[in-house]
Amino acid sequence: MQLKKFLSALSLTILVPCLAFSQEGMWLPNLLEQNEAEMRNLGMKMAIEDIYSLNRGSLKDAVVLFGGGCTAGIISPNGLLLTNHHCGDGYIQNHSTLENNILENGFWAPALADELPNPGLTVTFISRIDDVTAQALEGVSEDLPPRERQSIIDRNLDQVRKTAVKADYEVIEIKPFFEGTQYIQFTEIVYRDIRLVGTPPVSIGNFGHDTDNWVWPRHAADFSLFRIYAGPDNLPADYSPDNVPYVPKRFLPISLKGVKEGDFTLVMGFPARTNSYLSSYGIKEVLEVVDPIRVGMRDISLAIIRDAMRKDPATKLQYASKESDISNGWKKWMGEMEGLRRTQAVRRKQHLEEQFMELLREDPELTSKYGHLLEDFRSIYTEREPFQRASIYYSEAVGVNVELFRAAFRLARLVRTFGTQGEPGYRAVLPATKNYLETFYPEFDAGLDQRVFAGIMEKYLLEVIANFLPESVTDQVEAYKGDFSAWAANVYENTLLTKPDQLFNLLEKTPEEVMEALNADPFYKLTIDLNQAYSENVAPVANEYAEQLAELQRQYMQAQMEAFPKRHFYPDANFSLRVTFGQVAGYSPRDAVKYGYHTTLDGVMEKYVPGDYEFDLPERLINLYQAKDYGPYGVKGELPVDFIGTNHTSGGNSGSPVVDAYGNLIGLNFDRAWEGTMSDINYDASRCRNIMVDARYILFIIDKYAGAKRLVEEMKLIR
Repeated sequence: MQLKKFLSALSLTILVPCLAFSQEGMWLPNLLEQNEAEMRNLGMKMAIEDIYSLNRGSLKDAVVLFGGGCTAGIISPNGLLLTNHHCGDGYIQNHSTLENNILENGFWAPALADELPNPGLTVTFISRIDDVTAQALEGVSEDLPPRERQSIIDRNLDQVRKTAVKADYEVIEIKPFFEGTQYIQFTEIVYRDIRLVGTPPVSIGNFGHDTDNWVWPRHAADFSLFRIYAGPDNLPADYSPDNVPYVPKRFLPISLKGVKEGDFTLVMGFPARTNSYLSSYGIKEVLEVVDPIRVGMRDISLAIIRDAMRKDPATKLQYASKESDISNGWKKWMGEMEGLRRTQAVRRKQHLEEQFMELLREDPELTSKYGHLLEDFRSIYTEREPFQRASIYYSEAVGVNVELFRAAFRLARLVRTFGTQGEPGYRAVLPATKNYLETFYPEFDAGLDQRVFAGIMEKYLLEVIANFLPESVTDQVEAYKGDFSAWAANVYENTLLTKPDQLFNLLEKTPEEVMEALNADPFYKLTIDLNQAYSENVAPVANEYAEQLAELQRQYMQAQMEAFPKRHFYPDANFSLRVTFGQVAGYSPRDAVKYGYHTTLDGVMEKYVPGDYEFDLPERLINLYQAKDYGPYGVKGELPVDFIGTNHTSGGNSGSPVVDAYGNLIGLNFDRAWEGTMSDINYDASRCRNIMVDARYILFIIDKYAGAKRLVEEMKLIR
């Protein structure tokens, strides 16, 4: 099949209605007509144009990318944003001190003038979505080598960006879909003045903390409130006291009618990354190599960090966001492994591959083009395993768990700049380096990081093939006879990087003096040696295998679409705006266990443990519960808290608004059930559930608990 014929077939494939109501998929909102029949079958009442429209305000105008990794929804005509507490916790923590700890105590701005600015925080709107595949693939033929193919595409996309019709305040982003067989252009508007409006105490917003993370039943009010500010023309502007609340094209009314099992749910947001079309060999690598290493490394750091947080309130505040970041992936990957095993994901993929090969055997042309793919997958995944292991260990040790490596790499950038650009380049980069370090050290505990370093490096150096490691490091460990704690103590005691005052004094000296001191520093030298060994012995081969697999995956994606022309394909998540739809539903994760679809404040009180850092509660919430003072948000003496549904969500959907059949807000997406976190690879409607805060619990906390009635008054409530 020629490329133009394939593109035509691809277009038709995307538009073929699904033959079964699977509720799987993350769909581009501008192509939802293909899903309308299924959505209406599930109960949707609104029109497709209510979700995505270029001619009038639609749901896409009320949903934004929050920061770089979450979603938020606009819930008032004054630009009020609703997102998750865990999406805003870093900004909340930045405004917190031991004397005024709004992370612990909550915060509710009494007036607009009291809303708190957050330098660097942005929100991104999608103005329109356009398919630019034809322009992107112009001049591309099937026989081109991968790098040459990509080079042509890159040149084409540069031209598309240059000629795109947009306003001065709009930006263009183009993303690949279906492994680079389709390209979509997003016209975006980025607002830069975002202020903190309100947050419940962390004991409410992150109730259950680590124990309940990725778990159902859940009882957290995982939300926070921000506001978009704009210039007088309602357009993006840098922070200024003169800026005014943004007036949106569309905001979300909030329903007080509640949810029941079987109700239609629609989630709109920016899911981060899924791999729904991996081969069985790719899934085996995740299950047997990647996830076990990640979990094992984080087991070590989390045990140390949590012990320190329990013992010291200052450490608890200092490390709250970092611990949450490390823990989030750790628990997700444990659930992913469990889910992949229980749903027999490898066998399911093998069955699909058997069908794929049977169809190929019926068509000599397809066999010639694609008959080699699965054997190539098997061969490359097998060959790259030791390099993949080394890569994951390195990224976990150096990139995630040991904090001091971050400071070392920032200084290494300064050293490299001096080597390539001399003193002018050095002086240009130095202010940014100092700024980074000034934000790094207040959140850094050298003693705690030293203990993490000892545990993490022991695992790393014992598990990775010796040929992949620097001799200088293995020699040091041998000199200490494998006593990693003693080695760590020596390195941390003798490095300038654990002494910020001395380090900042050094940075005031000449570049030559800085270079001399760093090159003699034990931790800096360790960082450089580890990086050099990885860069020389692991990365080139790992990258080559990754390129080969990316090309195979592109061909396999194309092959599946040709071999299964009636199958309803959806593109993998890539931080672009998506719609997922489903229903409110409980589930049965294992024999004799059945979970209901919602939780209540009764369950919060059942988990309450006075003084516990995960399950303590503010006295005011306890008093409201005892008085059953729920206002208009309670139902028959109960207060709804969280609920679950079958929506196909992922990371990035944190903070996604959840709307009902009519487009009214009924909840806020914040998590997935642990048994279904394998949905990034293998969605299974029997056990994959997204977890949402009930809108009534959010309103109760804002109104009855916090007394922030001015915020409720600017919302539109549907009773």
